[in-house]
Amino acid sequence: MPKERDPDEPKIYFLPNLMTACNLACGFFAVLMIFKGITEVRLIEVQKMAGSGKLPPKEVYEISRQYYEYAILLIFGSCLFDLLDGRLARLGGQESPFGQQFDSLADIISFGMAPAMLLSKAVLFPLGNVGWAIALIYLVCGAMRLARFNCLAMIPKKPTDTNDFRGLPIPMAAGFIASLTFLLIDLYKNDHEIGMWKYILAGAMLALSLLMISDVRYPSFKKVGWNTRGTFGAIVIALLLGFCVVQFRYIMPVVLFSLFLLYGFIRPWVSQKLRKGIEVEVGSDEEDPEGNPKL
Repeated sequence: MPKERDPDEPKIYFLPNLMTACNLACGFFAVLMIFKGITEVRLIEVQKMAGSGKLPPKEVYEISRQYYEYAILLIFGSCLFDLLDGRLARLGGQESPFGQQFDSLADIISFGMAPAMLLSKAVLFPLGNVGWAIALIYLVCGAMRLARFNCLAMIPKKPTDTNDFRGLPIPMAAGFIASLTFLLIDLYKNDHEIGMWKYILAGAMLALSLLMISDVRYPSFKKVGWNTRGTFGAIVIALLLGFCVVQFRYIMPVVLFSLFLLYGFIRPWVSQKLRKGIEVEVGSDEEDPEGNPKL
């Protein structure tokens, strides 16, 4: 006779939590790739020293570069799975406290630990302990942002409440860091010395850290679903955007993440009509005052 399910046992829905597990796996392998790049360089350096030779800086960079690129692509993969888990949960009506907590734990690895390690080893390493401190601040602020999000999610919503995010979402912060590092690695593929960029990225990482725990509002796009109405123009723009991302894969991710980051600052001055158009809230699968979904 099957054992009765404990009513206090949290509900674990398969597909949304599978996507979260894939998000966590991508973050785990991104961290492994960064460590593998460091280990590979040190192993070759030991072999060179045994032969009374020294590894040229450019050769060191070429060895580690491919692993950093793998790590960045895995962080992008985490962004995709993070988008899918929440979407699947909402579409299937399967949102649960377990899924929310699991998602936050995965996010701190994929969008906190992995980007912090990537930037500190790939770009900020010339700054020494200062670079590590900046990466640590980013990680702590990211964890605080996730904790605040979970606390706010447990508070019963009022009719006037919106689905906006308070502070920059950590996947967007990680995406911005990863995409900018991805671009710099391509621009300086023959030399690890990136000049002033290491200071610019250090400042950007500190700014992102503060932005994550700020009160700047960002749209969640949670109302975009299968019933969201579109236009021919929107479909064409989305298609062209997808083509540009593939064609200009080193530049377009930086552009897209930067636009989202800046949108939070200009959003209060954008008209309600234009804001609804941008955030695809018009014609979405909202309910009317009687509780019936719009068709």
